[in-house]
Amino acid sequence: MRAMVFRGRGRVSWDEIPDPVLREATDAVVRVDAATICETDLRILRGDVPAVSPGRVLGHEAVGTVLDAGSALTRTAVGDRVLVSCITSCGSCRSCRERRYGQCSGGGGTILGQEIDGTQAERVRVPFADHSTHPIPEHLDDDRMLMLADIVPAGYEAGVLGGNVRPGDVVVVVGAGPLGLAAVMTSALLSPSLIIAVDLEQGRLDAAASMGAHVLVNSHTENVLDLVRDLTGGLGADVAMEAVGVPDAFETAVKIVRPGGHVAAIGVHSAPALLHLEGIWNRNLTITAGLVDTSSVPALTRLLSRGRLDPTALITHRYSMDRFDDAYETVSGRDSGAIKVVVARR
Repeated sequence: MRAMVFRGRGRVSWDEIPDPVLREATDAVVRVDAATICETDLRILRGDVPAVSPGRVLGHEAVGTVLDAGSALTRTAVGDRVLVSCITSCGSCRSCRERRYGQCSGGGGTILGQEIDGTQAERVRVPFADHSTHPIPEHLDDDRMLMLADIVPAGYEAGVLGGNVRPGDVVVVVGAGPLGLAAVMTSALLSPSLIIAVDLEQGRLDAAASMGAHVLVNSHTENVLDLVRDLTGGLGADVAMEAVGVPDAFETAVKIVRPGGHVAAIGVHSAPALLHLEGIWNRNLTITAGLVDTSSVPALTRLLSRGRLDPTALITHRYSMDRFDDAYETVSGRDSGAIKVVVARR
């Protein structure tokens, strides 16, 4: 089969490698029908994830068809259409029993495309397949389900639930990349009175507007703190989500939230950010940061089925698998306008 193989910093290629096989009775081998590229994959290429060794197949998001199923599986069978989750769950450790699958200590967690070969391939071996895949309802297409592999539950769980968004809230999302846009889209499910999207790129702000943002702030030309204060009578936002992963964005989110409000840090940080306790110790803030667990996938799937959620607006580009290299060039380009790229078998 062919797969996108990490060859070292800045190098990835669509190579011929051996087909995956079952190793454990709880494994499944899934034919990948569609996959996508995540910011984590780009961080690996930049050399920011040193634990990933050259030769690793990248990717942790896919939808596909089960080709082979281990003898211990009871929920996953050959022929099933499934979502392959970005999080692998053993299903039995303490974290998994508490539905904190991202913290799995039984051999799962964020292993696809990092510790084991991932989903940017014609086939992928999925450990603990009963707990690490989700059945796809017949009436749902691959595009909608693929967005539930990582980005939509990440924005919803770490941002909306972590930030405790409630009806009538003023919500600010700092950063309108894929993660921030997913947070905007799923915040709308909780009926906030105002969703404010902040970014440096007008194209991303326009995308945020199409996904439910009421106010757009270009932080290159506008003062975010002053604007939020004006819109809230000087109080500040009820919830601020930081979806960039840089210190300035986090510090901005802390400044714009009201006393007693919530700050949800959902961006992936690779450098320290200052927490000015001397200025916020008396503001009764709740600050959360966390990894996606994908525990919300069943609920989000029901919302897809009932037409309450349509994440296909995140998809900006499409490629066939033999053009995976082109897909990487697109998502890596600053001027491409890419949000999420779908790479499909057909």
